[in-house]
Amino acid sequence: MQDVPDEINLVTLNCWGLKYISKLRRERLAEIGRQLAIASPQPHIVALQECWTQEDYQSIRRQTRFILPYAKFYHSGAFGGGLAILSRWPIEASTMHRYPLNGRPTAFWRGDWYVGKGVACARIRYGPAAKHVIEVFNTHTHAPYEGGKPDDSYLCHRTSQSWEVAKLLRGAAERGHLVLAMGDFNMIPMSPEHQLIISLAPVRDVWRVLHPDSSLGPAHHPAEVARRRPVPTAEFNIRENGATSDGPDNTWRWSKAQQKLLGPGKHPVTVSPDTPDPLGKRLDYIFAGAGDIHALGGGWVVKRASVGMMMRHPELGCSLSDHFAVEATLAFHPLPQSQPSPPPPPRESTSNNTTSSNRASTPTATTTLPPPSPKETSNSKTDSALHNGAYLESPTPSLHNAPQSPSPTSQLTSFLHPSPSREAAATLPPSTYTTTILPLITTYTARSHRQKSLRTTHFFLALLASLACLVGVWFTPPGKNYISFILMLISTLGLTAGTIDGLLALLFFRAELNALREFEWEVRNAASLPGGGGGDEGDEGEGRDGDEGGRGW
Repeated sequence: MQDVPDEINLVTLNCWGLKYISKLRRERLAEIGRQLAIASPQPHIVALQECWTQEDYQSIRRQTRFILPYAKFYHSGAFGGGLAILSRWPIEASTMHRYPLNGRPTAFWRGDWYVGKGVACARIRYGPAAKHVIEVFNTHTHAPYEGGKPDDSYLCHRTSQSWEVAKLLRGAAERGHLVLAMGDFNMIPMSPEHQLIISLAPVRDVWRVLHPDSSLGPAHHPAEVARRRPVPTAEFNIRENGATSDGPDNTWRWSKAQQKLLGPGKHPVTVSPDTPDPLGKRLDYIFAGAGDIHALGGGWVVKRASVGMMMRHPELGCSLSDHFAVEATLAFHPLPQSQPSPPPPPRESTSNNTTSSNRASTPTATTTLPPPSPKETSNSKTDSALHNGAYLESPTPSLHNAPQSPSPTSQLTSFLHPSPSREAAATLPPSTYTTTILPLITTYTARSHRQKSLRTTHFFLALLASLACLVGVWFTPPGKNYISFILMLISTLGLTAGTIDGLLALLFFRAELNALREFEWEVRNAASLPGGGGGDEGDEGEGRDGDEGGRGW
């Protein structure tokens, strides 16, 4: 085992590596591996999403094997979960936690159900002491295909998935380990899904630790409109708001005409830092705990957070993915002398932790792309006011008087002695459960019941129609064989479609309804705990639906 590090460098990136679908996949992912290998500071833990094929995974592994010798590719569903974790330190154990609610097989063109989305979990040991353990949770939650509108049938899925992530993080933190959740969460800051994670688990959104006044979504989102801020520039969205998706710096968000300017042998095309960026938003996150502060004699604090992987492919000129990476550095900070604690174990800095360069700056413009068209911006403004549900609005301080980032000592103190405001924010009020989450569950449960009934009805109607066609064949006049053929074809195709719907009703929708019942019980139980869901493990809540009282976790 190497010396215990003073800093841990983290990277999370959605690679956009869908086989047969993502353009220039092999070339881009190979370059991602090369950039990780030469990155400064060297990454210690890397979480990848949408790395779907073993070919791409092995390509990245070959190039990073000297700095990230340990890695795990996670298998899930029919086509794999697209998740991988690379580490400088040994991976002692791993598992793939499948989400109970995760898409529908009927939406086969979307694929979320078929890839078996979930949480890739890895237990990583970075030192010899019992608490020198990092538990990493890498995930890619359900995509907001329906725009997050009030009738978004997938909003319940993403809420459930955030709930599952929070439970995993809380359990790992209670074991005294440093917990990290990394990935593409398909949510924007301060949405209910975001609030579930930071409220129900002892973790922080590392970006908001250093940028507490960063945006709550794209410029047209109601939460941002309410703050009365000007449309940010591309540079501001990268540097201050941490926008990893849909910004003008990413070539995969350009129009086809603009993309034709790129390619081998063509002049480099860059984006002016002053380009308006009304659509850029943060979908990729790193959530981090502090570790067992008393056992370690200190804890892990956020030192640096930046948007990374913004470089272009050296030959093709395109961005390396349709997302940018989130990079962060956690630094170990000892407890202040006034805090009684066991003496901290000896720690030595590793040689590759002496730098903390920021790779988030935007490229200098040589050829400036035009800003988004008025039509594109106006279409964005017509989006629903509930992009990801109801939002918690923050005060609107001046852009020139942004709040200061907390010091390392104050970060640790906030874990040891939460302030009244932080303590209030650390527990969701019961109204969040009763007015936000439970109505989502009720609405989606009603939808599942309807789908189950409709598909069951279709099965029996198809069965009756098939029998009627067979009877018709019996009475077909001699010499009219083509009528018999048509009736047999209709009988076969109709019964096949009906049988598929019958199996969906019997297996999938029943399983989905059971998952919804479990989710509903956990939410109701958490709401009944003292403080509205933030009680200790030993607290018991009143049971629901005939179940005995039990713990919310």
